[in-house]
Amino acid sequence: MIPIPQALESHLQGTVTTHCFVWIIRRQDGVVLGFTDHDRPLLVSDVICEPQTGMTGSEASTALGLSIDGAEIESALSSLAIDRADIERGLYDGATVETYLVNWSSPQDHALLRRSSLGKITSSDGKFTAELKGAAAGLDKIHGRRVMRNCDAELGDRRCGVNAADPRYFAEGMVTETGDAAFLAAGLEHFQSGWFDNGRLTWDRGANAGKTAVVVSHAASRLVLRDIPRDPVAVGDTFRIVAGCDKSFAQCKAKFANSVNFRGFPHLPGNDAAYAYVSGDDEFDGGPLVP
Repeated sequence: MIPIPQALESHLQGTVTTHCFVWIIRRQDGVVLGFTDHDRPLLVSDVICEPQTGMTGSEASTALGLSIDGAEIESALSSLAIDRADIERGLYDGATVETYLVNWSSPQDHALLRRSSLGKITSSDGKFTAELKGAAAGLDKIHGRRVMRNCDAELGDRRCGVNAADPRYFAEGMVTETGDAAFLAAGLEHFQSGWFDNGRLTWDRGANAGKTAVVVSHAASRLVLRDIPRDPVAVGDTFRIVAGCDKSFAQCKAKFANSVNFRGFPHLPGNDAAYAYVSGDDEFDGGPLVP
């Protein structure tokens, strides 16, 4: 049950009410933003909430048990505090959103309706829609190992066993030409194209120093990152990049000579084998399915 302050409860039981909704977003980098669907600023929980920012909320569902609560907030990006580039750079990923019911004629009378975390954010036609997830969403995550053909270890960790400090598997580079998520770099000349596909890049110097990114593709001196860096990449920024692994048994064996430590189940027949039509071309004699 949501605790409602006595003053707010008495107000809601009246004939005429003056209530509105307030959303307070707390990002993981410490930035706090407040918004309300009222027509003037409100001070709620020591946060000044902007009025009429185009932000609205959908109906929220709450149920007993372990089911996942669901709700959405939508905004027209009319607030200067919300920057599309910040959304694309992931600054709102994992942010906490507090939803309040507030008596706008007496803002100190308010009730916290729910505390959620931001999930998937989509943007179209100048508006964004953010999915709000309740605390029960954490119970929906997979814990423990999964039986699958691909490896579930990370390259270089204890379970993998590959030495990521081996000069064959890492490089130190410097940006020579910038872009958003793609740029040119020096220091990769001794590695064939594709060597760093699915690899990890850690910035050593520059505005993004200390941050790690996933490499989508590597072709000669050109690198493409999965996400746009939080801060712009500049010429002269340096980084350390570790070879990529696609988690397959074939690449573990050929690229890293580490098949003995492979943490998947490549020889386990899957549903494709169980439901395949019988033919003379298939041999299930107990031998390995993956050479």
